[in-house]
Amino acid sequence: MKAMVIDRYGKVPMRLVEMPTPDIGEYEVLAEIHAASINPVDFKIRDGKVKLLVNYKMPLILGNDFAGIVAKVGAKVTRFKVGDEIYARPRKSKIGTFAEYIAIHEDDIALKPKNLSFEEAASIPLVGLTSYQALTDIMQLQKGQKIFIQAGAGGVGTFAIQLAKIMGATVATTASEAGTNLVKSLGADEIINYKTEKFEEILKDYDAVFDTLGGENLERSFQVLKSGGKMVSVSGLPNARFGKEYGSGWLKTLLFSIATHNMTKLEKKHHVQYTFLFMKPSGEQLRIIADHIEAGKIKPIIDRVFPFEEAQQAMEYAETGRAKGKIIVKIR
Repeated sequence: MKAMVIDRYGKVPMRLVEMPTPDIGEYEVLAEIHAASINPVDFKIRDGKVKLLVNYKMPLILGNDFAGIVAKVGAKVTRFKVGDEIYARPRKSKIGTFAEYIAIHEDDIALKPKNLSFEEAASIPLVGLTSYQALTDIMQLQKGQKIFIQAGAGGVGTFAIQLAKIMGATVATTASEAGTNLVKSLGADEIINYKTEKFEEILKDYDAVFDTLGGENLERSFQVLKSGGKMVSVSGLPNARFGKEYGSGWLKTLLFSIATHNMTKLEKKHHVQYTFLFMKPSGEQLRIIADHIEAGKIKPIIDRVFPFEEAQQAMEYAETGRAKGKIIVKIR
């Protein structure tokens, strides 16, 4: 099969190669990939920024979510059959969706929303599961609460806004002038122009913040929360609490604790909880998301579609940060 690989960590370009079609285990299916999406975690993995959490063997096929068709099923697979149209985010040890095929556990798969194309469906799994686990599992967002979602016009932001509105929350977000109409159409109640305004001077007493940017934006976001509020970040650093829950071992947990010392100080100062989210695959949650999509409550937002041979250009475009919505790689 054809696949896009890197041969070492660092800012190296992917190259298109021939790789063996993967074998499948008894609980896995072989999926014929029709489309995949680009996510910031792809270049974080490429750059070696998640090595403390997952260290991959080279050459490595990048890509973290997809939509396609079941081509073969393992002996003990019960929920899927050959020909099923599916979408999924593979588990972290089994990534590699920038390829023609992937072996994936049946627990990580859901049937593709019937009203979406493969390209549209491929835009959903990673951002959908990330948003669902942040807003539902960790924040337990309630009707009438207020949430601040960073970078509303980005891949995660466009999904999270829609999910928060389904949950009955009031949503504030940041966007440029170019992204304002998009986030407004998704239901954002308050839009801060991050180029001309400081969100921490405008927003106060929020129940939750969903950070997708990290760095200075994350630290400033603590000022938005009320006492007892919850901060969830996918771009900050893992803290000691995450290390313990993830089973990282005492040394890595200690390193996480040292690296997030300032974050812990901000938690205590503002009397809030900071959680680093390292999203888990879940076919069950993807089925819930598919129900929302088929009911017309959530729509995919796609910026551009690139052919498979231009996956490297798609990655470079994603790194500019200019995309409004998701960037898709059409495999077949």
